[in-house]
Amino acid sequence: MDDHTRDPSVAPPLGDPTGWRSDERIWEHATCRRAVEHGVRLYNSGHYHESHDCFEDEWYNYGRGNTESKFLHGMVQVAAGAYKHTDFADDAGMRSLFETALQYLADVPYDFYGVDVLDVRTVLTNALSEPAEIEGWRITLDGERPTAYEADFAYAERLD
Repeated sequence: MDDHTRDPSVAPPLGDPTGWRSDERIWEHATCRRAVEHGVRLYNSGHYHESHDCFEDEWYNYGRGNTESKFLHGMVQVAAGAYKHTDFADDAGMRSLFETALQYLADVPYDFYGVDVLDVRTVLTNALSEPAEIEGWRITLDGERPTAYEADFAYAERLD
């Protein structure tokens, strides 16, 4: 475990997802979990640019080839694709980003850091042929579809 991704203040999950070390009661990379929580809630509230920033900032903590890097890079692409579709009506751009996201997320465990990755991959795949699939869709985290509150916006703002 890398010291720069540790943070004992990050709360435990609901359940036992990949990334949580239940025997030690810690996240393997707690800063990844924190970025995921903020990024998912912002995405679910339609703040795709801010969501993108949360995932991207954490992605820089990891080298190439590890699961955390692939997952975070994939989620960066998910948020960017939703932003292209929603704010610019650029479905070709969305498709390109989603195709890349699917490549990054291909081998990521279904429950990585609490995210329902299988649902993410399913929705992205469906959106390639029907872009409206992402409209109103929310990412599942710990079995719920949480939305943003003030702390999420404050977190994203500190990343600038």
